[in-house]
Amino acid sequence: MENSFPIFSTAILLFFILDPLGNVPLLLSILKNIDKKRHATIIVREMVIGLVILLIFLFFGEHFLSLFHLQTEAITIAGGIIFFVIALKMIFPNSDGSDLFATTKGDEPLVVPIAMPMIAGPAALATLLVLAKTNAEHTSELFASLLLAWLLSAMVLLFSTQLYKILKTKGLKALERLMGMLLLIMSVQMFIDGIRSLLPTFA
Repeated sequence: MENSFPIFSTAILLFFILDPLGNVPLLLSILKNIDKKRHATIIVREMVIGLVILLIFLFFGEHFLSLFHLQTEAITIAGGIIFFVIALKMIFPNSDGSDLFATTKGDEPLVVPIAMPMIAGPAALATLLVLAKTNAEHTSELFASLLLAWLLSAMVLLFSTQLYKILKTKGLKALERLMGMLLLIMSVQMFIDGIRSLLPTFA
């Protein structure tokens, strides 16, 4: 077998694109009003949902986009808008003192925003579409790479709850604001990239 597919290096690439380390402050912020005993269950559930979405895009992404007459750029622009809204809520919390995605007791996030766009984000979905197109003969290896990257990401996010002991409330708020600024910059860049990719089609 001459053309061997680089499973490990592709997994590392996907791991960086999934960016679990960068998502830790956002995850902690989302879960901070929920019973700590539920954190692991919620993270596992959302990771599984995120994996399902990633797999759908890996195997059926191109068909999905063509079925609804959507372009890949639409994923980037939509993701940019979602991240923009999240970033604004992180930087400017509600006037009543509640922060980003404030929840009442027993109120848990479902699908949005952990499974999507945090795990199955626009960058990951777009990357899978490109990889699936350019490596059509290596679908099983791509699947293995995605699964490996997902497992590594799940481990990072599962251990993120331990950071509560180190960060405390003030540290978490500081990280939340910082992450908000980074997300704001990322969202604007995503939007610019999406528009820039669409411009040649209008020429």
